[in-house]
Amino acid sequence: MIRPSRAWRTAAVLGVASLTLAACGGNGDEPADDTTATPTGDTTETETSAETDAPAASGDGTLTIGTLLPQTGNLSFLGPPEFAGVELAVQEINEAGGVLGQDVQKFDSDSGDTSTDIASQSVERLLSQDVDVIVGAASSGVSFTVIDRITGAGVLQISPANTSPDFTTYDDDNLYFRTAPSDVLQGRVMGELLIEDGYLDVGIMALDDPYGTGLADNIEMSVQDGGGTVVDKIIYNPQAANFSAEVGQMAAANPEAIVLVGFDETKKIVPELIAQGIGPQDVPLYLVDGNTADYSNDFDPGTLTGVKGTLPGAEVTDEFRNRLLEVDSTLTVFSYGPESYDATIITALAAIAAGDDSGPSIASKMVDVTSGGEKCTTFAECAELLEAGEDIDYDGVSGPIEFDENGDPTEATIGIYEYAEDNTYSAIDFRFGQI
Repeated sequence: MIRPSRAWRTAAVLGVASLTLAACGGNGDEPADDTTATPTGDTTETETSAETDAPAASGDGTLTIGTLLPQTGNLSFLGPPEFAGVELAVQEINEAGGVLGQDVQKFDSDSGDTSTDIASQSVERLLSQDVDVIVGAASSGVSFTVIDRITGAGVLQISPANTSPDFTTYDDDNLYFRTAPSDVLQGRVMGELLIEDGYLDVGIMALDDPYGTGLADNIEMSVQDGGGTVVDKIIYNPQAANFSAEVGQMAAANPEAIVLVGFDETKKIVPELIAQGIGPQDVPLYLVDGNTADYSNDFDPGTLTGVKGTLPGAEVTDEFRNRLLEVDSTLTVFSYGPESYDATIITALAAIAAGDDSGPSIASKMVDVTSGGEKCTTFAECAELLEAGEDIDYDGVSGPIEFDENGDPTEATIGIYEYAEDNTYSAIDFRFGQI
């Protein structure tokens, strides 16, 4: 059954709604005030933070980075571009002379997912290698299982993909950072997208973990702020054998559109939606970063045609995509590759700024090297400025990065993607916003 969008009602709502994000190359409208988003490419200057004193040097002279990224589990499709992003950064750092006169060392490990204890085992192996920094995990739920062990060991943790809002206020000894934005922003974009597309009665299905529930809550708030209603919000167990009951409950709620906040279990939920008459061709379906993936080998052609999804991160340029392909020629997905690359570059620059490779010393300079100084965009350029005694402001391939005191980016880009007949997706819009 194809649901009507009630366009007359949407038009009335949009007449009074104040959308907070601007599309790239938009219609020229100016934001209402300086707290709203600006089109991509505009630069908002922030107050320069006071120079932070680094702790007493306690590193061993060699910056050692460990990766805790998904080789297995329900986010394994994100692993290849993330590993490639870190590897590319390490190569470029070492080609430019390394950090503090030494090549950066790297050890890779698997994060698995929350159904296993792989992440804890991997962290122990990395700590035994005396790593200074751990890049990962990708999953917010996985990071919550290991963050205390990592930061408690005096190691800096920086995730390229954690988006749960709960990290913002987490007690992490100031040793946790992320290059992906909080889902406060992705939720805002998704809610506004639904309203813009004409859907006011929205159903949300979300997996039961910090990422799923946090993003679902932020989508709900955004829909309500735009004048819409969430007719049902179903939190499900991603390990369930089937999802017939949850889908039946959603069908009974009679939504105009459905947002599915999930991971690999999406491959089970979509067929069940179709079986119960609320599949993507009957009720518009929206996906998020955890399940906006290549489904060309999973669904019949046309299954996802027109489905939209959101992914944090600026548009991946052809130039950077080619650099990643030189590291891993098999890549077909590039999500969070830029964020992984930037996470690695920033920690290396912070070590140079601190004059020490220990986790606490690096952490003390993460804000300084990403805000307030002279703009630079490559490790070599930024390192040269630091060695000349200059203050720097690194802008990365994932976008401008301005960390706040909680280790969160204060501004970011969310991409909007749409699926074609072959069940692969491509970008249709990018929205830059402040958090």
